[in-house]
Amino acid sequence: MARTATRARDDERGTTGPVVATELLDVAYGPVQVLFGVDFAVDDGEIVALLGTNGAGKSTLLKAISGLLKPIGGKVLFEGREITGTPANRTAAMGLIQMPGGKSIFPTLTVAENLRLACWLFRGDKQRIDDELEKVLDLFPRLRERYGQLAGNLSGGEQQMMSLGGVFMNRPKVLMIDELSLGLAPTVVGELIDVVHRTHEETGVTIIVVEQSVNVALTLARRAVFMEKGEVRFSGPTSELLDRPDILRSVFIAGASAHQGDGKTKTKSARRAKRKAPAKDAPVVLECIDVTKGFGGIRAVDEVSLQLRDGQILGLIGANGAGKTTLFDCISGFLPVDGGRIVINGTDVTEKPPHERAVAGMGRSFQEARLYPSLTVAETIAVALERHLQSKDIVAAALHLPASYESELAARERVEELIDVMGLGAFGEKLIGELSTGSRRIVDLACILAQDPQIVLLDEPSGGVAQRETEALGPLLERVQEFTGCSILIIEHDMPLLTSICDAMVALETGAVIATGTPKEVLNHPRVIESYLGTNEAAIMRSGSGKRRRRRLRR
Repeated sequence: MARTATRARDDERGTTGPVVATELLDVAYGPVQVLFGVDFAVDDGEIVALLGTNGAGKSTLLKAISGLLKPIGGKVLFEGREITGTPANRTAAMGLIQMPGGKSIFPTLTVAENLRLACWLFRGDKQRIDDELEKVLDLFPRLRERYGQLAGNLSGGEQQMMSLGGVFMNRPKVLMIDELSLGLAPTVVGELIDVVHRTHEETGVTIIVVEQSVNVALTLARRAVFMEKGEVRFSGPTSELLDRPDILRSVFIAGASAHQGDGKTKTKSARRAKRKAPAKDAPVVLECIDVTKGFGGIRAVDEVSLQLRDGQILGLIGANGAGKTTLFDCISGFLPVDGGRIVINGTDVTEKPPHERAVAGMGRSFQEARLYPSLTVAETIAVALERHLQSKDIVAAALHLPASYESELAARERVEELIDVMGLGAFGEKLIGELSTGSRRIVDLACILAQDPQIVLLDEPSGGVAQRETEALGPLLERVQEFTGCSILIIEHDMPLLTSICDAMVALETGAVIATGTPKEVLNHPRVIESYLGTNEAAIMRSGSGKRRRRRLRR
């Protein structure tokens, strides 16, 4: 069916060859050049996976094609015509449409309003809008159920469905999807993969998908293009890419986990044996007792009880909207609870504000690294150390008095220590704004460790990080736990990462605990499989590696 649609489109255009292409494309952000002479072509009706490490230029390439960025050199071609520098509204009207990564919705509008707003380019054609809307609601029955609700109240998976539905309503000729699976539960990713395949088969739409998970991307596509440092390093069948370990390697985090900052010498921690789980009777450092939180009559967290023990790594899983991040907000004090208690080291902190919980030994990351883009890595970590300075007197610092000098010297030594432990030696003097997503994640973690926390809450640390970098994140987190002796509570959708580091897991569904135990026990629980994991192996094992998993992805 897809081939028939493709042939019809070729006849309509009267052209052959690539439907979209770039020739010697150069793109820069101010003085920093990001793409260097990129030649890229996609045939009509093809599905292509655009892969690469964080900072490789994948999203930049899509933005240059769609008109969101103006190239400084080279050409962009669509259906045989040059469209270099054409504004995004005009390229979208042509049928060249990009679905951006991350959230692309208006949270204060309803689902109905968001979908109808997506039809702005043909807003005068009511019949077409009604027809396309009905098709989208058939594709995503959950959106029909949530039709009158505010988009901001939807789960992450439902928001991604709505974004994809809004794109489909424009009848794209070329659909560019930036990070389809970002921050989504395996069962939702499996649904989206099926929808993309079904739409491609029915309409013959050409699809370019940027995806951090190699397994997910290669399940979608038969051809892959791999980018690194703004250049195309590979283009060909996915089966050939899977046999190229020299290409599918990590540029940063894997190196950081096994090397010091100079990239040459292995650290002592890299040679350590795998960490041991704490004893079952280890002291409880964090306890949630029947914690409850509701919004507008809906219980987002429903009498959740869990215990985090000293030195333990505890995984928290659940479908989008299950209440995981809301529970983190309650634990860290950013949301008041409606019921229950939160206890740190035997002290009830339920009524304490966030800063007092931080003083009590709690550190937390968010889904997006909140860092200063104009500071260097070393300066950013030094700012995070400010609370621990022995001397904070401005006059003493200006006069270089001994107390201030010694305090700054101790802070500098601590910054260097953290840079070494986190493998950031090659990045110490680089600006945060110049780093890739994966690098910023590691700096964010270093800033948390600068507070010397006893308890660390990590909210999706692998979000937006390339697959091979994610595979190396597990050993890094284990080394962090050993180095600091902290206890870690981690939210994550990447099952290979979680199972490799967690001592235990807790699964949530609609705000309530449905399973606890070892990773094996929880992931084999029938309700966890039904509500969260699903059956799509690529979605479940999104960062899985090894020949066996790769062989299953061959088509």
